Amino acid sequence: MALFILFLIAPVLLVGVLAASTGLSLLRNYRAARTIGAPIRIILISPLNPFWALMDRKVLAIFRRLPFGNNSFTRYNWRGWELEDRYRSHQEMGDIWILVTPFKNWVYVNDPEALMSIFKRGADFPRPVFVTEVLNVFGPNISTAEGESWKTQRRIATHCFNEQNNQVAWTEALTLATDMLDYWMKKSSLPTAADDLRTLSLHVLSKAGFGKSFKFQGYDDKNSSVSPSANYKESLQTILENCVLILAFGTKFIANPWLPRKFRLVHEAFVSFHAYMTNIYEEEKRVIAEGKATDNNLMTSLVRASQDEQKTSGGLTESEIYGNMFVFNFAGHDTAANTFTFAIYFLAAHPEVQDWLSEEIRAVFGDREPHTWDYRADFPLLKRCLSVMFETMRLYTPVPAIKWTADKSHSVVVAGKSYLLPPDSMIAPSYGSVQTDPRFWGADSLAWRPSRWINSCKAGEEEFDLPIRGTFIGWSEGTRDCPGRKFSQVEFTATMAVLFLRSRVKPVTQDGESIEKARARVMDLIEKDTGTVLLVQLLHPERAPLVWSKC
Repeated sequence: MALFILFLIAPVLLVGVLAASTGLSLLRNYRAARTIGAPIRIILISPLNPFWALMDRKVLAIFRRLPFGNNSFTRYNWRGWELEDRYRSHQEMGDIWILVTPFKNWVYVNDPEALMSIFKRGADFPRPVFVTEVLNVFGPNISTAEGESWKTQRRIATHCFNEQNNQVAWTEALTLATDMLDYWMKKSSLPTAADDLRTLSLHVLSKAGFGKSFKFQGYDDKNSSVSPSANYKESLQTILENCVLILAFGTKFIANPWLPRKFRLVHEAFVSFHAYMTNIYEEEKRVIAEGKATDNNLMTSLVRASQDEQKTSGGLTESEIYGNMFVFNFAGHDTAANTFTFAIYFLAAHPEVQDWLSEEIRAVFGDREPHTWDYRADFPLLKRCLSVMFETMRLYTPVPAIKWTADKSHSVVVAGKSYLLPPDSMIAPSYGSVQTDPRFWGADSLAWRPSRWINSCKAGEEEFDLPIRGTFIGWSEGTRDCPGRKFSQVEFTATMAVLFLRSRVKPVTQDGESIEKARARVMDLIEKDTGTVLLVQLLHPERAPLVWSKC
């Protein structure tokens, strides 16, 4: 009988202990937040809680229907709230405010000068690697390293992302975009562009990362029965498309044979991709020992740069090389694919921007076909194509940067006032705010307008109009900015140039719907159907099918 009673009250006791622990943590963090002297908001669950991340939107949808549903919990306690909120919280509370949670306090900063100071002071405000350590799938890497290890990895990564690699991105993107456009033009309508854009991004990385070229294959033409271990591309694609499983459960757990088939396939891809990297690593070491030259790609460059580094310092371990290759592919694939998808749907809703792009592309290339385009001569002239990327990332930054104070207090000046941030404070550069604040971007700051990045003159001869530093942080800033920044810009620009040289895209109209209403529907989809899975993305692009045509 006593055991039965204990069984009944155990859940109640557990809830009580959790509630007490949460309350004490909130009280402790609230007291720390009070010392800063900035406005405070409180939420009950940490945004870093992985279980909450799986259900936040569904739970909050219920709470919002309640009479007391409009509060800090429903406003701030879900992934991606920054995109919906934009600059409104800072407009209400000023350029710095604090979100108190049970785990850490989050300090939100909207002042460009303060943000640049934070990014530059890497020793005072390091990256919280306890957040990114889930990326150690194949080994330690540049996203999770600290101190001297990070300096070594950054130095080697910078060496690898060079102009030769950018040339590869340019050439491969031109070829793949040409084939992708041919595929799209043959279809009466395109259910979604997202899947094919992911394929393009993956194939560009395949060539740049491992020296392997693959012909573009449309999503509807793929053979779903191909094993994830059939080749390198299939293994990597399976891993990248199932990163949520790998990062949530870990590689050891997904190896259990009793798990569902999907888990087993992901594990098979993980083992296969690891073996592929090992083979390349061993082959490159043998070639280096023999004094021979090999193809210049990210993998071989990592190995060679690490071997050179070992002569003066430590170089990279084998697992660090594998870890960095995974991170390069993970970051480069998802960020590029999601940015491509947003851009295509924005363009489908803005025919005038398509015409504006085409004017530049024709001015630069004339009658030349894509296979004759020259990276060094032509890429710098395509300012309008690049502006589409910048404007898309301004509104939908795929990977927001975060910092923290670690185990020490540090001061930061925001809007002319000094604030002392306590130890263990998370610092969130308010990308959703600073990149849309009307003070920096004008009255139409929430509108998608790529021309805001251009100093207007003759097409093909224009200059990029960069904003005040700190108002755009799409690739982060400071020493830990994105080493693949230019690589991504080259890939995007080449793809846009091919797609809009002689073609146009528009949404498929529904019964009784005008083209103007269809374009408005696409814009509504972007605004209301954007969310965070691993990164910020358009959740259901298939709800707005597209059609491509010659112009």
